[in-house]
Amino acid sequence: MRYDFTSIIDRRGKDAIAVDGVGSMPGFAPDAPKPGFDEIPMWIADMNFATAPSITREIVKRTEHPLFGYFDPSDDYFNAIIDWQRDRNGVTGLEAKHIGYENGVLGGVVSAMKAFATPGDAVLLHSPTYVGFTMSIGGNGYRIVHSPLKRDENGVWRMDFDDMDRKIKENNIHVVVFCSPHNPCGRVWERWEIERAMEVYAANDCVVISDEIWSDIILRGSHHIPTQSVSDDARNRVIAFYAPSKTFSLAGLVGSYHIVYSDYLRDRLVAVSEKTHYNAMNVLSMHALVGAFSPEGREWLEQLLDVLSDNVDYAADYIERHFDGIAVSKPQGTYMLFLDCTEWCEKHGVTIDELEKRGSDVGVGWQDGRQFQHPCAIRMNLALPKSRVEEAMRRLSEYVFAQ
Repeated sequence: MRYDFTSIIDRRGKDAIAVDGVGSMPGFAPDAPKPGFDEIPMWIADMNFATAPSITREIVKRTEHPLFGYFDPSDDYFNAIIDWQRDRNGVTGLEAKHIGYENGVLGGVVSAMKAFATPGDAVLLHSPTYVGFTMSIGGNGYRIVHSPLKRDENGVWRMDFDDMDRKIKENNIHVVVFCSPHNPCGRVWERWEIERAMEVYAANDCVVISDEIWSDIILRGSHHIPTQSVSDDARNRVIAFYAPSKTFSLAGLVGSYHIVYSDYLRDRLVAVSEKTHYNAMNVLSMHALVGAFSPEGREWLEQLLDVLSDNVDYAADYIERHFDGIAVSKPQGTYMLFLDCTEWCEKHGVTIDELEKRGSDVGVGWQDGRQFQHPCAIRMNLALPKSRVEEAMRRLSEYVFAQ
């Protein structure tokens, strides 16, 4: 393998909440481990791999020029996104005018909410729900209505289209947030599922805000379908948000983008986001995206996806074989596992707080699933060298789930 996905990188003191936040952010980050155990960061969605060399090379090249003044996004920036979306997602007809910069996907979601809804209005989301949605949408005064995903007879998370339609009507909802691939459940929606969802949204005259930040982390055997691509109506009803941050571990550089084909939707979105004068691109994040979406960046990503697919296969299979009562649906996208611990906790008389503490005590730094609107669940990040995933499973077997 050309790139290094096996080295364990010490991130302590290097601006990484994933490790420095452990034990210092009560209610959000895991507790610090007991003496004798090192931390295995498996909570916040931040990869523990060195990013693609093409990215750091582009950043270093730009920093060799000593001025960092005002600038406009380059043609290289827009062309990199257009080529990426065409080659990876089959997107056609995408032009630079359809692309706009966002400081972050969540900020873009909030801007879109403000453009088409008033605080106090209801908005539909699926649950389990990404904690960032809960904090940003709820924190800006919108009333979140959850439509629960349900596991089918094969354990696959599915949308309940009748429930979606009923709740939209009952709550007079005209703005919905769609997550594709879904975080935290890891579903990569099939075309027919997106089409059915869009039919529900169209029938109720809803603007659709689609978070597709995970669209490049598609595991072996699955394929991402951009929400805007399923119909002409979807193309003109959806505001879609993307970023290289999850894919290439670039969250600290800040830099996302939207794709909006409808002039009306785009004008309303931009009118909100630009009036603050805070939604401004970082010159280094622009060059980082160009490096990420380069041929070398694509090669790096393909190797990463193989590593992540192997990690997910290993961890999901291990949990299924060793931890009776822990339900896990193997994700098709993202690098997160979402563990339903309800049956295990009931069977063993252990609360979810106690279970989480058992893990954090031995350095398995996992995340409280209640933050994602599930009463008894845990989310686990598998974007680590496989040796660390294996060590985490060993500790869970020996110290956490042993009864």
